[in-house]
Amino acid sequence: MLKPKHPHQSEVTMTEMVLPNDTNTLNNLMGGRLLHWMDICAAIAAQKHSNRIVVTASVDNVSFTEPIKLGNIVTMQAKVTRAFNSSMEVFLEVWAEDIPAGHRVSTNRAFYTFVAVDQNGRPIEVPPLEPETPEENELYLSALRRRQLRLVLAGRMSASDATELKALFQVT
Repeated sequence: MLKPKHPHQSEVTMTEMVLPNDTNTLNNLMGGRLLHWMDICAAIAAQKHSNRIVVTASVDNVSFTEPIKLGNIVTMQAKVTRAFNSSMEVFLEVWAEDIPAGHRVSTNRAFYTFVAVDQNGRPIEVPPLEPETPEENELYLSALRRRQLRLVLAGRMSASDATELKALFQVT
């Protein structure tokens, strides 16, 4: 049994500046560039938790709620919200900041799933996670529902076996 870890031990903050090469013709950050940065930030959090090489298994819905402009500073924060056998769910938040204007806005949130692998690329066990705050506990508890939904959508779990999802829709 591996020693449990706490979410703060995997916390990562990553900052980038939006440069001309990162933008589209409207001078907004290209979505693919942001997804690339988000994947790196979330992967570092998963590596910090597992002390292993990790591979991206899935990314939940990412909505682009606010444009990120040329010259903005992009800050991403990620931390592991739950660990399963060899996989980890990582929650990531993104903010864009116009420093001269003193304006900061939340632009994206997403859940990533990573799998820890050994030197041969085979899944390997990761430490369990022990939440410490009420927010971390809520993310931890709801992670099982998100995991079951991912598995059902990927065809790796039958909807009838998704007990956490069924509980959401049962009428009493």
